Amino acid sequence: MSAAHAAAAAPPEFLTSPDPAAASLPFSEAVRSGDLLFLSGQIGTVPGKTEVVAGGIAAEAEQTLKNIETVLARHGAGMGDVVKCTVFLADIKEWPAFNEVYRKHFKPPYPARSALAASGLALNARVEVECIAHAPKR
Repeated sequence: MSAAHAAAAAPPEFLTSPDPAAASLPFSEAVRSGDLLFLSGQIGTVPGKTEVVAGGIAAEAEQTLKNIETVLARHGAGMGDVVKCTVFLADIKEWPAFNEVYRKHFKPPYPARSALAASGLALNARVEVECIAHAPKR
């Protein structure tokens, strides 16, 4: 069996956060399956706390994407490895403001992306983003 086939056949690896604020939450921060890393949705929480940064959509989007960068780095990946994002907005009218921040964190070629408006997000956040990255285990 080739190394690539063995990695693809390996069971998923459920990865938890070292952040004590996340310890009691009922989900993994990421799951590695083969060469893909699936991140749970991130919101603009202050690291180490369960509160969203103040300042509205731009501040929340900035912190959300920084939180994604942190999770990716912890598991051997970066923003350039992201292949797909799903964006949840509390108000679709904030899409242009979100995109301004998004372009600071992702460069062409951009990941595939979907977006939708939600009727409510955790902690009354304005935005949540989940990502899938190509991140072979090193």
